[in-house]
Amino acid sequence: MSMSRDELWPRAGGWPAHTPGERADAVLLGVPTWRSSLSPTGAHATPTAIREALPRYSATLMGPPILDLTEALRVTDAGDITDPDGEDGIAETVGRVRSLAHDAGLVIALGGDNSLTYPVARGAGASGLLTIDAHFDLRDGVSNGSPVRRLVQDAPDGERIDPTRIVQIGIADFANSAAYARRAADWGIRVITLDELRRRGVTDVVAEAVEIAGAGLDARVHLDIDVDAADRAVAPGCPASVPGGLQAWELRALVRAIAEDRRIVSADIAEVDATADADDARTVRLAALCVLELLAGLARR
Repeated sequence: MSMSRDELWPRAGGWPAHTPGERADAVLLGVPTWRSSLSPTGAHATPTAIREALPRYSATLMGPPILDLTEALRVTDAGDITDPDGEDGIAETVGRVRSLAHDAGLVIALGGDNSLTYPVARGAGASGLLTIDAHFDLRDGVSNGSPVRRLVQDAPDGERIDPTRIVQIGIADFANSAAYARRAADWGIRVITLDELRRRGVTDVVAEAVEIAGAGLDARVHLDIDVDAADRAVAPGCPASVPGGLQAWELRALVRAIAEDRRIVSADIAEVDATADADDARTVRLAALCVLELLAGLARR
């Protein structure tokens, strides 16, 4: 569908292609993982869908002061990994993210199912991990349900994340098993349930989370934004979203607040199936807003 044109109302997105070695504040990379998903998904269609949704928005913050993110930040787009699934795809993704992390202050990976978190965090050299997710993702094996466990146990020496530097925000009732909850506790992962988040509020939770994940010298933190943490009414295009999850404003507020911390060097947006979205594309549009919230946080550092 064509959109109106107004030179006084520039649209978000449409950022220039990334040139290797070129410095940028943020760079986008499509990582359309989907083959190992535990539930049928068309998540490989999502990076393109997010890019197409971005021009529905402006890149302007109302402030005060009013701020146009396209003027405040240099944002580039590195295209997509062609086939990020499997060992070859993982290796390519790690390498691409590692290169982009040298060029940009923030690498934003557009997924794809949640399996992209494993190579993206490795490529960014993450020493800590924050997840906004209803699920632990601590399953055995290789799937979109195992990236957190894989970062702790399967990554090569020097790339594993100490589980005491992992914080999981939004873990929900009736979306996990007792066995994986015990695994998280045994490993020392800080779990902040959806109920705790709502009791304490975004500001208090984020302050604690970034200090835990960002502990140590030269800390580098990866943020996994699993959109299925959101309420199914606002995220019907997420196979595992449930009624009663995060409201859209809560997810957006979390993303912006976390991205304000300088220790956040990479982020991924996961578990959106663009082919299963509502007719109004509300899930993809929320994912696109998460991209803009990441940039808003970056601009406020």
